[in-house]
Amino acid sequence: MNNFIFQNATKVYFGRGCVKEYLACLTKKAKTILLAYGGGSIRRNGIYDEVVGILQEKGKTIVEFSGIMSNPTYQKVQEGAKLAREHHVDMILAVGGGSTMDCCKAVSLAARYSGDIWEDFWARPGVIDFEPLPLGVIVTVAGTGSECNGGAVITNEEKRVKTGRDYPQLNPRFALMDPTYTFSVPKGQMISGSFDILSHIMETYFSEPNEDNVSDDIMEALMRSVIRNLRIAIQAPEDYTARSNLMWDSTMAENRVIKMGKKCDFECHNMEHQLGAYTNCNHGCGLAVLHPVYYRHIYREGLPKFVRFAEHVWGIARDGKTDEELALAGINALANFIKEIGLPTTLKELGAKREQLKEIADSCGISQGSYKAMTHEEILEIFQECYE
Repeated sequence: MNNFIFQNATKVYFGRGCVKEYLACLTKKAKTILLAYGGGSIRRNGIYDEVVGILQEKGKTIVEFSGIMSNPTYQKVQEGAKLAREHHVDMILAVGGGSTMDCCKAVSLAARYSGDIWEDFWARPGVIDFEPLPLGVIVTVAGTGSECNGGAVITNEEKRVKTGRDYPQLNPRFALMDPTYTFSVPKGQMISGSFDILSHIMETYFSEPNEDNVSDDIMEALMRSVIRNLRIAIQAPEDYTARSNLMWDSTMAENRVIKMGKKCDFECHNMEHQLGAYTNCNHGCGLAVLHPVYYRHIYREGLPKFVRFAEHVWGIARDGKTDEELALAGINALANFIKEIGLPTTLKELGAKREQLKEIADSCGISQGSYKAMTHEEILEIFQECYE
């Protein structure tokens, strides 16, 4: 394994009833709380009433920051930071999925920074030499794993750039994870979020080193878990075991554990982020379209790992197949799974326009961890193959 340093500062409280049991204690030192959430689903499913009731019982002043969109924008971040400063907020409490959590990490930074956080921390890596506003999260959607890292993906609409950075200082102080909170998530959102989990794992797995290592072994087990439990959750949305497994799969995919000693290839995420910046498409759906085609472009350069993927994740027997045939069988199994769970398979379904593809391809970042060094020309080829 490659050398690494591991750190994760987020304390997780996991399980049924954890919000009722721990939230009051975890917010004890905060007098004024910025309560952040998305489009209002937590008001309809009862989570909002439960959280607000706990905070009000303890005499907290609540400042509402709602309407966080699925691809949070820099403008929305600035809105939240302004609220936090005007009301002298002591803590941010993000209730929702990855978009809400990502937005609030950026807000926690912007609320205590006088400069332009996009230019100083997202357009290029920055150094956080001050204490961001404390952030706690209540997870209602499994997918991004944002609850246990400092990563935040933000879209700058003016520049048409969607990018993410991961700063350990932006890790939430705590994450409350009650799997029952995910029961009311619409099936399509649950499926796309679960594919995002699988994507995070695959993009770490399909990278060097190829020698035997703990991270790859863990990832194979996690991928099998996502596939198995997603199939169960599609048939039985309130199966607690399946939903709790998916929730923890999501955290394990992005809490930095499996990335230790790995180069990591996030080229598909780079490509999807720019598709999202131009089309505002669903993140998991965009990844589902791209992954099989991208892997058919790089599998020869990472052949031993793609053979392992076929055998250890999909259970495909060699039965006289060459390494190349076995690797392609694994990629085909992934493509068939995407169809089975009902995710889109073309960029046209996502609302992309053919005439946009070159501009989008040219705007994509190039991953340094890929088995094969991508060019913007080859990214355009992938987009064109994915179009319809």
